[in-house]
Amino acid sequence: MEMSQARNERQVPTRRISFEESLAGLPRHYADGGDLVGSHLLAALSGLFPGGEDFFVRSVRRFRDQVTDPVLKKQVNGFIGQEAMHGREHRAFNDRLAELGYPVRLVEKATKKGLAVRERLLSDKSNLAATAALEHFTATLAELVLTDESVRVHMGDPAVRDLFVWHALEESEHKAVAFDVYKAVGGTERTRVVTMKFLRFGFIAGVFAWVSVSVLTDPATYRPGRLLPSLRRMARSPLVSRDLYRRLKDYDRTNFHPEDRDTTALVEQWRTELFGPEGTLIDKLVTSAA
Repeated sequence: MEMSQARNERQVPTRRISFEESLAGLPRHYADGGDLVGSHLLAALSGLFPGGEDFFVRSVRRFRDQVTDPVLKKQVNGFIGQEAMHGREHRAFNDRLAELGYPVRLVEKATKKGLAVRERLLSDKSNLAATAALEHFTATLAELVLTDESVRVHMGDPAVRDLFVWHALEESEHKAVAFDVYKAVGGTERTRVVTMKFLRFGFIAGVFAWVSVSVLTDPATYRPGRLLPSLRRMARSPLVSRDLYRRLKDYDRTNFHPEDRDTTALVEQWRTELFGPEGTLIDKLVTSAA
C-alpha cells in the first residue's frame, strides 16, 4: 500500500471504554502464574503512561492549528481522544496497583515532573519530536503484544490483558499521527533521529530503574524461590529481545516512516476481535464515536 493511501485510509476512532470494574478484584501478583517481575514490569509501564499520554496530547495539540491537511487534522482529533482515554484507564489501573502496594504514585509523579521540566527547557517542536519518537516505542511494543500470544499470556489476569490489548490496538491505529504532524510542521531529520537516540537510552534505563525499585519494595522478592525463576523467565521474554531493540533502532533510518511496517491487516483483525459484532470488549464500551 502506498504511503499516501495508507495515511488517507487510516482510521483513528475514539472509543469511550472503562476497565475500572474488572480491575477491582486484581490480585497482588497478577501476571501469569503469579510471576513477580512480570507483574512489576507492567505496573511500572502503567505508571509511566498517564503523564506520558498527557504530554503527547499537549505536544500535538500545540501544532493542531498548523495542520492544513483535513485528513491529518481529523486523525489528530482522534489521536487526542485516544490518548486521553489511555491516560484515564491507566490511572484506574494505577489506583488498584497502589492499593496493592505498588509504588506507581512515585512513578506517576516523577514522570509528570520530568516531562514538565522538558517542556519548560526545550522548544515545542523538540517536544513534538520526543512524542513522535516515544510513539514509535509504544507502536513497536503494541505490535509485539498483538502478534505474540506468549506476551499476552504472560500478562495473566484477563482484565490486565484486555487493558493492554485495547491500548495496543489504538497505538497501532494512530502510530503515524504524531510523526506526520512533526513532518508537516517542518521537523528536521536530524532532530528526529538525535531525539530518538537520547530517548531510546533514557526510556529503557528509566523502565529498568522503576522495575527495580518496584521489585525491591515487594516482600515477596525476598521469599526463597521467587525472584531468580522470575528473572530467568523475563530474560527469555520477547519484551527484552534483540529483535525488539532492532525494531526500535529502525527509527534512526534515513526517511523512516511508521507506515513502512504495514500493520493494516493486524489492526483489522483486532478491531474485529475486540469491537466487532462478537467483540470481546463490546461490554466495556460506554459510547463509541469515530
